Amino acid sequence: MMKSLFASTTALAVTLASVTTAFAECTNDTWNRIMSEGKITIGVKPDYKPWGFIDENGNLVGMEVDMAQEIADTLGVELELIATIGANRIPFLETGKIDMILATMSDRQDRREASGIALPNYYTSGTNIMAPKALGLTNWEDLRGKPVCGKQGAFYNKKATEAYGAELIAFGGAAEGKQALRDRKCVGFLSDDSSIVVDLQSGDWDDFEMPLPTEDDNPWALAVPLDEQACVFGRFMSGMQYNWLQSGRLIELEAIWGIQPSAFLVDQKERFKDWLE
Repeated sequence: MMKSLFASTTALAVTLASVTTAFAECTNDTWNRIMSEGKITIGVKPDYKPWGFIDENGNLVGMEVDMAQEIADTLGVELELIATIGANRIPFLETGKIDMILATMSDRQDRREASGIALPNYYTSGTNIMAPKALGLTNWEDLRGKPVCGKQGAFYNKKATEAYGAELIAFGGAAEGKQALRDRKCVGFLSDDSSIVVDLQSGDWDDFEMPLPTEDDNPWALAVPLDEQACVFGRFMSGMQYNWLQSGRLIELEAIWGIQPSAFLVDQKERFKDWLE
């Protein structure tokens, strides 16, 4: 019994020591600066309507911009928005140009190693293409040997080229890629199905369709600096996301921005519902 008690006590001590060490490593530098300066800088997409885009007045707007504003309002600080693309959002976070990422970023293992992704994930989407109806594309193999427009830094570019033999033409932003599609420089624009649905609903792409089966459904993640993931900043953002999902707030924002209702958000609202309601 004494040996068992000793072993249990030792295990508990090791666990507590690990926890203590983890908290001791929390400098909370970014969090403290935000609160001290009264401003948070968040990287958002400028070319991913309606989650983030530039309106006719030159302002960054969209669903994720509204989410960023709610973060700032909850903290009681000013919001500064920085336009980011897939290729630079993590480098911007690593170099301190932004305090956090809220930019339609898929949750991937390599991104978890480079940024402080806070759970639970707030959205999800999969991979598809927007293509002219006249082409009659029906499966991913139809892309083999054909030019396909896409965005620099998108994780699904690799699979489209290596697994399906597409000849990718990568652009810095979605707007350039979609314009190239209109200009017939490619047979399709590779993107998230969520964004394609919005484009097709807009009335500006009546001769186009999303013809392929969606692949690689993947949750979206926001991120704080890696060394603050388990500290105050990361825990605060986990709480923000939980509240968005539990309250149905993101469902409300989808409706405001004309986004097709997401089954993921409905499922998450049910998952996190108050058991006493």
